Amino acid sequence: MERQEILADLEWRGAINQTTDREGLQALTAEKAISLYCGADPTGDSLHIGHLIPFMILKRFQQAGHHPVIVIGGATGSIGDPSGRKSERTLQSMDQIQKNKEAITKQMTRLFGTDNFTIVDNYDWLSKLSLLDFLRLYGKEFPINVMLNKEVVASRLSVGISFTEFTYQILQSIDFLTLYREHDVQLQIGGADQWGNITAGTDLIHKLEGAEARVYGLTVPLLLKADGTKFGKTAGGAVWLDAEKTTPYEFYQFWMNQDDRDVVKYLKYFTFLSREEIEDLAEKTEKAPEKREAQRTLAREVTAFVHGPKAVEEAEHISAALFTGAVSELNAEEIEQGFKEMPSVTIAPTQINLVEFLVDLTKIEPSRRQAREDINNGAIYVNGERQQDVAFEVNTDAAFEGRFVIIRKGKKKYTLVRIEK
Repeated sequence: MERQEILADLEWRGAINQTTDREGLQALTAEKAISLYCGADPTGDSLHIGHLIPFMILKRFQQAGHHPVIVIGGATGSIGDPSGRKSERTLQSMDQIQKNKEAITKQMTRLFGTDNFTIVDNYDWLSKLSLLDFLRLYGKEFPINVMLNKEVVASRLSVGISFTEFTYQILQSIDFLTLYREHDVQLQIGGADQWGNITAGTDLIHKLEGAEARVYGLTVPLLLKADGTKFGKTAGGAVWLDAEKTTPYEFYQFWMNQDDRDVVKYLKYFTFLSREEIEDLAEKTEKAPEKREAQRTLAREVTAFVHGPKAVEEAEHISAALFTGAVSELNAEEIEQGFKEMPSVTIAPTQINLVEFLVDLTKIEPSRRQAREDINNGAIYVNGERQQDVAFEVNTDAAFEGRFVIIRKGKKKYTLVRIEK
């Protein structure tokens, strides 16, 4: 994609909510490759897929030849952003913030690479501001009545907001000013709830650098599912970018399970497929939704972007094994991923009769009579193999590095038996 086509592409994808000056930004991106930024406060040790939305926009700019800058908010993250919240954040220790910064920096580097990309920490400049400098240099530029009218603050007035969180928009504005001066950053991107903070930054730059300063803001829409609920929330909680928190298999399955009504919208937001490719998948979804080609493509593309191509192969291998029951083809690490949310029990290493294993050790069967009946009827599978011999001996060291025994009862009822070491 040519650099001047980026805004038209974003508009086709439905990825622009507001811009401070659409025509001015279009002229700037046609004129030259620009630097632009998005911030991420280290309030946790991983980002989740909700955070991914503005960073996908940043990545698109990068692919079009522009220069993305990520601001890790070591300073702003220590006080708390009031946007999207109904109460004050719990302040974290600086040690925890440092650990969070390191984790998020690794995630951002994996997404953006090392070429044509800069990552900075606003602690490097905000921590050097004295209180007097903060008030004299910047506080005088922010009328209280204007700050109160910003949605990010107005939404909190009825329940209360501390002076600490009230000043957040000033600190974020200083970020934009500093990046403009030191890194020639001319565009800030954020979620819809960041509009007030972003416009505060463009206003500050125009006051201090002159009205002719070419700086812009762009926000992405709040992403809702077809049923009206917020995207990214599941019954199990957030879907994390950290593979330890949400395994690549779980991550893949999240995208694979998206509603037909949402999948084309998500292909536009979260993949780098062309317009023609997405329109082709939209047509296939309409004609043959049961094949779920769009969902499979979505799952592959986003999982590869976040976790790499090998993670896609593993996720699809696990999916196929669980669908067919061929769990013996999995290795121990794949079992750890695929069975993370399934019922499990933990036992000591042993070699024991199958009936006793099912009843006494794991409680999978309610009685020996029921266990023998299910075995005889072919309803019990051990490590993917049907067992119809009531005299069969279960050896916990026989498979999966001695870490697991997988019991399947009937067609789909799995229990993971973990072996203590």
